[in-house]
Amino acid sequence: MPTAFITGITGQDGAYLSRFLLHKGYRVIGLMRRSASSDVVGERLRWLGVVDHVELVDGNLTDITSLIRILEQYRPEEIYNLAAQSFVAASWQQPLLTGNVTGIGCVNLLEAVRIVLPSARFYQASSSEMFGKIQAERQSETTPFYPRSPYAAAKLYAHWMTVNYRESFGLHASSGILFNHESPLRGIEFVTRKVTDGVARIKLGLATELALGNMNAQRDWGHAADYVEAMWRMLQQDAADDYVIATGRTVPIHEFCRLAFAHAGLDYKDHVVSRQDLHRPAEVDVLLGDAAKAHRQLGWQAGVALEQLVAEMVEADLARYQKKLQHG
Repeated sequence: MPTAFITGITGQDGAYLSRFLLHKGYRVIGLMRRSASSDVVGERLRWLGVVDHVELVDGNLTDITSLIRILEQYRPEEIYNLAAQSFVAASWQQPLLTGNVTGIGCVNLLEAVRIVLPSARFYQASSSEMFGKIQAERQSETTPFYPRSPYAAAKLYAHWMTVNYRESFGLHASSGILFNHESPLRGIEFVTRKVTDGVARIKLGLATELALGNMNAQRDWGHAADYVEAMWRMLQQDAADDYVIATGRTVPIHEFCRLAFAHAGLDYKDHVVSRQDLHRPAEVDVLLGDAAKAHRQLGWQAGVALEQLVAEMVEADLARYQKKLQHG
């Protein structure tokens, strides 16, 4: 039974990756950061029915000693670094925290791997946000980066340090440059989930209006369950490398809204308002990924269409609110 170690296991991607690896016969160890809300940190794992099948261990990306101890104890063959301060909007308010967790945290883990377990295979969750002010119509592994937020800059540091450890120390360290990927487990602070949650509340008479920021920003949206398989495929390759993971289709946020509201029989124009105070200080206008390399070398391609993804998210949020209403 191979062992995988996942940081960020309680997040959207960590939960889907845990389920995927468990089905593959892995023992799954997850890093759990101590918090005041530790009683609810496993909600996503519980939603997927895997919370009792993973092993959660105390530690923190900002504390390399905890990472060294965990690697020494569990000796995982595969290590997936999914943890981050991942909400872009918050990174302007907390740039140092974002740098420490999202950037330096990755290097702490890389250094722990180099010291304790250099034979392990390492995955770094890079981000399409690194492309920022895009330098090409379609973004691939060779497109220059131009980060437009503290989050993106921190991710870019982590990305290049992963490349550096691969080239300097021979680690099997790969980065997945993942474009936006969503699911019913997406955090409520992210625009897609904010939309589907708003649809549910409006449909059930709990609200009448949804306030959003820039409605014209365009994103390449896929399903998180598809994207975690790409992470695993990267670590099965003989040689480590970097891969763009995307659907190759981009739509503006107002189109995501149209699809979500229409699924519930509503017109988004009757309910959605764009507020200037919700706009980012520096916007990323368009992201559109070219995943040809992943298709070619990993045999991976996105399976869930945007319409299907939106419908799944709306239905999940409707079910959540209906359950709350039934139980008072």
